[in-house]
Amino acid sequence: MRALSDGARFGAAAMVRVSGRKVWSHKASNTTTGVMSSRGRSLWSHVPRGPEDAILGVTLAYQRDPNKNKINLGVGAYRGEDGKPFVLESVRTAERKLLEEDHPMEYLPVAGDKEFVQHALRLAYGDSVAKEIAPRVASIQTLSGTGACRMAGALFVAFPPHSSRPEDDLKPSQPATVSQTKPLVYLPTPSWANHAAIFTHAGCAVRSYRYYNSSTRGLDEAGMIADLDAAPPGAVVLLHACAHNPTGVDPSDTTWHAMSDVMMKRGLVPLFDMAYQGFTSGDAEKDAAALRMFVAKGHRVVLAQSFSKNFGLYGHRVGALSVMTDSNAEADAVQSQLKILARPMYSNPPIHGVRVVNEILREAPLETKWREEMRAMAERIIGVRKALREGLESRGSAWNWSHVTNQRGMFCYSGLSPEQVDALAKDHSVYLTRNGRISMAGVTRANVDYLADAIHAVTS
Repeated sequence: MRALSDGARFGAAAMVRVSGRKVWSHKASNTTTGVMSSRGRSLWSHVPRGPEDAILGVTLAYQRDPNKNKINLGVGAYRGEDGKPFVLESVRTAERKLLEEDHPMEYLPVAGDKEFVQHALRLAYGDSVAKEIAPRVASIQTLSGTGACRMAGALFVAFPPHSSRPEDDLKPSQPATVSQTKPLVYLPTPSWANHAAIFTHAGCAVRSYRYYNSSTRGLDEAGMIADLDAAPPGAVVLLHACAHNPTGVDPSDTTWHAMSDVMMKRGLVPLFDMAYQGFTSGDAEKDAAALRMFVAKGHRVVLAQSFSKNFGLYGHRVGALSVMTDSNAEADAVQSQLKILARPMYSNPPIHGVRVVNEILREAPLETKWREEMRAMAERIIGVRKALREGLESRGSAWNWSHVTNQRGMFCYSGLSPEQVDALAKDHSVYLTRNGRISMAGVTRANVDYLADAIHAVTS
């Protein structure tokens, strides 16, 4: 092997003479530019500093505030009545069992833990339907719901879905080639802030459809149906299965059926993002009703599942992606491509969180305990919604606050303006994102009156 020169070994140091001898001295180099000055610009001098994540900014401001009454309503993670992070007892029980069983820490397969994926299908589609459709479903463990959406985007780009309408079938004279245009993914307005970035980075073209009506603080049903009816065949439509983020506004059963009908008519691809199953109403079966209705009506759905909220496994990144197809052969082909897409992206999914889920869903008593805890979390959120609405109304507010209890899940789209949100932080040490989204998990029986006072003050 060729020996390194003195200059190479000492990097940015320079040769100087000390007491008649030549020595290497780092003090003699330009400490600002070092060796970079000899070859031009710094490699990364063109990189601008990006903006902070909005929710991270809220948390940082909250942490700096010395007010003992301060409230953080920005973080989308459950908190107990004491305002602290909450770990389910069923999860702790499962962890203790795993510790006793002394599992190895080997890599999972690229597609993830097979038992976990089967549990995910059963939880989403129901026992009987999951068994029936399993041979026609391609499914893979993902890095929570975010990773599931990203994998779905990658699949759409690699293999843009065909329209499901018979009249859009390829004619024999047409070559059966993949479209050269970017696949279209329609997002509700608004949607989770990360959705647009996920699908854009995957290579999809992102469009929007009307969803929220700011005047009523409810659903813009007519606008939504009109936009879906105008979407081109084969386009993907992202649907929040329950507890829409950020608005908390969910379609009624009647509206879900209308959405299904127009999407079937137009040949659109339903992509359900189900991040709050069981956490919304306290009933996992009820929260999966829209998804299951679409399946029963013949849609070939794509489903992104997260286990962060309903199991409290936020940092373990537990999720799944499932793709319904028309045959075993199609499912096998899609499954093979999902593994090919996952391999260079993250290679293998994490192991501990899915083991926890497996322990809980494997044994009936522990699953029953988990469902009870999930219901208790949902009921606490429902309870503080009621308390906040009553607190605001009892203070003589001129606003109509019915949307606080009409909306569902972790978030309340308050209707507060950015300026009112700023005033809440400045004058009352209440922190939330500037779109007025309140994380109801940060509201407790102990602080709801203070919060009602603050909101009443900035809206009066």
